[in-house]
Amino acid sequence: MRIFLAGATGVIGRPLLTKLVDEGHEVTAMTRSPNRAVQLAGTNVRAVVTDVYDQDAVRRAMVDARPEVVVHQMTALPARIRPRKVNADSFATNRLRTKGTQILIEAAVAAGARRLIAQSIAFVTRPEGPPILDESAPLYDDAPASMGDFIAAVAELEQRVTSAPNIDGVVLRYGFFYGPKTAYAPEGWVLADVARWRLPVVGEGSGMWSFVHVDDAALATVHALRHGRGIYNITDDDPAPSREWITELAARLNKRPMRVPLWLGRLIAGP
Repeated sequence: MRIFLAGATGVIGRPLLTKLVDEGHEVTAMTRSPNRAVQLAGTNVRAVVTDVYDQDAVRRAMVDARPEVVVHQMTALPARIRPRKVNADSFATNRLRTKGTQILIEAAVAAGARRLIAQSIAFVTRPEGPPILDESAPLYDDAPASMGDFIAAVAELEQRVTSAPNIDGVVLRYGFFYGPKTAYAPEGWVLADVARWRLPVVGEGSGMWSFVHVDDAALATVHALRHGRGIYNITDDDPAPSREWITELAARLNKRPMRVPLWLGRLIAGP
């Protein structure tokens, strides 16, 4: 199968590219970095150097590749997102999810692709209802102003992909990534914060977290090449409240987690 992969060097792009090659697919990997293009090129992988915001160049690259499936895994998130600065810290990724997505869709339609798979996130649903939510749960569209742009960008991506003309749109809402190169890897900021008592259990610590290993997320994406349409949550089947996973992570570091009351957590991190 011919696949056009945008975002081949990201946290999930790397294991996904490996799985696609191992299955024998012909992959065109888009990057804006000539150095990364050299690293990507190899057996069954053709790297193209293109800025996603160069609409004409993306269209030419896509039409030349003639992909059957286009996979959108582009993000530009910083190493750490500040709770009170979500909009600012996610500005570049918000733009990829809005303008970048639209450019990819138009190029995919022009190239005759039959399927488009796009990365979304499972943790933007409204914080209400049962502990475990499915795909029917509404997005948090009335979120605090500090993260309103972030939520709006996710909503726009999902709407554009699922309503793209003449193409099967698939949105994969991944849980929090763990595994190599993620925030939860040994060199990641989460472990560092737990070790320094910067990541406390807030209140009762009852907020539910759904994680997914990057290899599992990549495997689910491979399945989506041929199956499904619409929106799917891609998470592990063992969601955990923050009091459990933070406590367990601290124990692995021979630490006890800090606990703070809810009012203090809101004061420090915002609503």
